[in-house]
Amino acid sequence: MAEVPHDIGCNNDECIKKDECKRNEIAKNNQAREIKKFGGTPEKGCGKFLEKK
Repeated sequence: MAEVPHDIGCNNDECIKKDECKRNEIAKNNQAREIKKFGGTPEKGCGKFLEKK
């Protein structure tokens, strides 16, 4: 498995920050041990956001 900053991904497709979030990227690439849907909305991101580097 590829190295990821955290093993919990997020598949919240309505979150405004989803395209900037490492959790969404690892969920889409099937690299996450566990996938959740955190509380981001079309207006704001969630408190679990991890910036892509």
